[in-house]
Amino acid sequence: MFIIDAHLDLSMNALEWNRDLTKAIADINEREVGLTDKPDRSRGTVSLPELRKGNIGLVVATQIARYVAPDNHLAGWHSPEQAWAQTQGQLAWYKAMEDAGEMFQVNNLETLEQHLEFWNDGGVNDKKPVGYILSLEGADSLVTVGHLEKAWQNGLRAVGPAHYGPGRYAQGTNATGKMTAIGRELLKEMERLNVILDATHLCDDSFWDALSRFGGPIWASHNNCRSLVNHNRQYSDEQIKELIKRGAVIGGALDAWMMVPGWQRGISIPKSMNCNLEVMIDHIDHICHLAGNTDHVGIGSDLDGAFGKEQCPYDLETIADLQKIPALFKKRGYTDTDVENLMHGNWLRFLRKAWA
Repeated sequence: MFIIDAHLDLSMNALEWNRDLTKAIADINEREVGLTDKPDRSRGTVSLPELRKGNIGLVVATQIARYVAPDNHLAGWHSPEQAWAQTQGQLAWYKAMEDAGEMFQVNNLETLEQHLEFWNDGGVNDKKPVGYILSLEGADSLVTVGHLEKAWQNGLRAVGPAHYGPGRYAQGTNATGKMTAIGRELLKEMERLNVILDATHLCDDSFWDALSRFGGPIWASHNNCRSLVNHNRQYSDEQIKELIKRGAVIGGALDAWMMVPGWQRGISIPKSMNCNLEVMIDHIDHICHLAGNTDHVGIGSDLDGAFGKEQCPYDLETIADLQKIPALFKKRGYTDTDVENLMHGNWLRFLRKAWA
């Protein structure tokens, strides 16, 4: 089954975690044995060879760099200019991967169809470049609204205005408040450039404010259900219904604390919390029931998004194990067409409409 994963922090792993993603995941993890600077050292699940092994031929890959004001104690950069420079370093890594034949940027309908034809030609995947759509997770690094067009020229096609905490453009997870004045201007510019609005991480206030102002394409790249895990990072049934109404696709995430209630970071263990891939299907199934169909679900795994095997389903060794999902989905009574919708079809339909 061809798979699209709508949220992977590849450049963050390459530059901040110092992982050579062209290597086998076993080699990456072996090199990290004994390191303690990150919680997931030697427990990674994602590399380019593993994507190919799992027939995950197209991903939405992020740039991410948060600005933090003096009273903000989250990790991040102390000026928007520094944050911008960080994202440009991440862009340089993606370009280097393109030059090496490891990745291929998909940024319009022509390159999408070109990549799909090449990837699905029946040949072996080992040497095929992984397609990527460039997304910005948290807009803080856009020094001005005018920087969005510069980013667009380099291939940026989706923006999530907020990440964690308060932001320059919008308020994110664990924060409150609507879009800021420049955030409202950003939405106008995104609509002008046909940049996809990623609603993921927007707090409730900013979510409703953004959707009331934005007329362009909207998705939620990696989001689970608040009715199953009660946290503001998740979306309520009301929010999910609004996303469905707007034609959005919602990507199921595999971060354990978003999957099962009561997870304690650094303490809970996936096996003891019964956190497996079936739990992801619970969230997907809930969205399908709200929609009355399977047209609004996809995969947005967020694997190795600052966590590894210590905080993801116990029956997933590497990202290639996303191939286990179709059988689990069909076990719930879903059809072959439903499975194709989940694994790639809905993202492709969304992109073809957005980029037509």
